[in-house]
Amino acid sequence: MTAAHPMVELWRGGLLESTHAGHAVIWGPEGIEDSWGDPDKVIFPRSSCKMIQALPLVETGAADALGLTPAHLAFACASHQGEARHVKLAGDWLAAIGLAEPDLRCGAHEPYDRDERNRLIKSDESPCQLHNNCSGKHCGFLTVARHLKAGPEYVEIDHPLQRMIREATEEVTGETVAGYGIDGCSAPNFAVTVAGLARAMQAFAAAREDGDGRARAMQRLARAMATHPELVAGEGRACTELMRAMGHAVALKTGAEAVFVAILPEQKRGIALKIVDGGTRGSEAAITALLIRAGVLDPGHPAALKRLGGVQRNWRGLETGTVRAAPGFPR
Repeated sequence: MTAAHPMVELWRGGLLESTHAGHAVIWGPEGIEDSWGDPDKVIFPRSSCKMIQALPLVETGAADALGLTPAHLAFACASHQGEARHVKLAGDWLAAIGLAEPDLRCGAHEPYDRDERNRLIKSDESPCQLHNNCSGKHCGFLTVARHLKAGPEYVEIDHPLQRMIREATEEVTGETVAGYGIDGCSAPNFAVTVAGLARAMQAFAAAREDGDGRARAMQRLARAMATHPELVAGEGRACTELMRAMGHAVALKTGAEAVFVAILPEQKRGIALKIVDGGTRGSEAAITALLIRAGVLDPGHPAALKRLGGVQRNWRGLETGTVRAAPGFPR
């Protein structure tokens, strides 16, 4: 087993203060093109695999039967901020299938969006499941469950939807899942290798609208994410800002515990990485470095500098240090 590779460093006062190490794979049309750490490291992809979990939404015909738009498909792949537009989209979607907030199984948490959080506080309202960052994914799950008449407990491991997701996961990663855990939103999360996750992202990147049913579904989902980055995450978030910075040509998705993936359709490449300490700072900087290496992100763009190479400042505006790529990453 290969040890995690140092990827990101934090420097302060001319001294190395912290290092983030991890595993990463770039998968191209011919297979693995480059890797750091252990490509065979088994991880939970967490929310980085939401486009895989959304495949049944398109492949069963449920999306078209309901007339879902690219915005809906992007939202089905989202880990959103709970902004007002996110909450409204989730509520309207449920109403369109004759359901409501109590039919969700994701649980309620305070929205990450400050404006919506303050609105709730001022109006003495409690957050609901529509605010859950995974409510878009769960709207998609419910849509498939209703379309298949498969029952309301769609997050159970033996539910037909979850069996479909497991099968799709194994097909696009090219490997048997190593097991599963329960994600923060209560849905099963299937463990795969970093290489398998990168291979899946390459399949999304290579998919074209004139391909077979799986390819068409992949192309629609990846294109929807890149076109609607504000629905995939939200204002101030890395996924949204970096997708905008790349001219909506690349689809990005983060996952909890410092997982990040990228879908590069023009290059037919997929990227997957995992920072072993679970730190978001490390995963955002590492994916930024790999996107710069791929030539799809300007290293001088404010969205890039915010996460890698730019000056870090404290609350008084004083320069405190910088986050930079570790030596040898990327090559």
